[in-house]
Amino acid sequence: MNSEPVNAYNKPSQLDRFEIRIAGFGGQGVVTIGRILGVAFTVHDRKNSVNTQSYGPESRGGACRSEIVMSDGDINYPYVRKADVFVCLSQTAYDTYIHDLKEDGLLLLDPNSVPTDSIDDGYKFYSIPAMELARQIGSVKFQNTVALGALYVLIKEHLNEESLRKAIAESVPRETLEENIKAFGIGLEHMKAHYAE
Repeated sequence: MNSEPVNAYNKPSQLDRFEIRIAGFGGQGVVTIGRILGVAFTVHDRKNSVNTQSYGPESRGGACRSEIVMSDGDINYPYVRKADVFVCLSQTAYDTYIHDLKEDGLLLLDPNSVPTDSIDDGYKFYSIPAMELARQIGSVKFQNTVALGALYVLIKEHLNEESLRKAIAESVPRETLEENIKAFGIGLEHMKAHYAE
């Protein structure tokens, strides 16, 4: 029997350490999501956070991941040990990292890249057709900010929305700012519409 999508947000309580992993392949904007989150947490929300990235051998198409560790205290180890939230944008990323998600952690995935019937039993997951929604804006390159909007709904207990919007404005090219803000809103509204709080 496969896992089922959850219908209510599992709001994480305040933790000394909160870990987010975003993974996919090069060209999906995985590193950009991590950078935006790092700026939002640290610069605008004044929280301790560390952002690390890992690239595959190819700049596009290779494996890619970005991680954020946030804490109210000191961060002595900057890498994800067991993720509280895993944003998964490719099947390879799922296969590689799913076992690093906490048992009560949250999985956010694009069902066009990671079929929901392949999800291991027991994981709570949310489905966001990020690539499909990004096409509404005119380009799949905005799938990362669609996913970021969906992710925000899952972590809003830990991050101010205005801080995240400011970080987006500071982190994306000026000529694509309008589309990125729109993509963020689309992802956010999709989550609100499809999953009850």
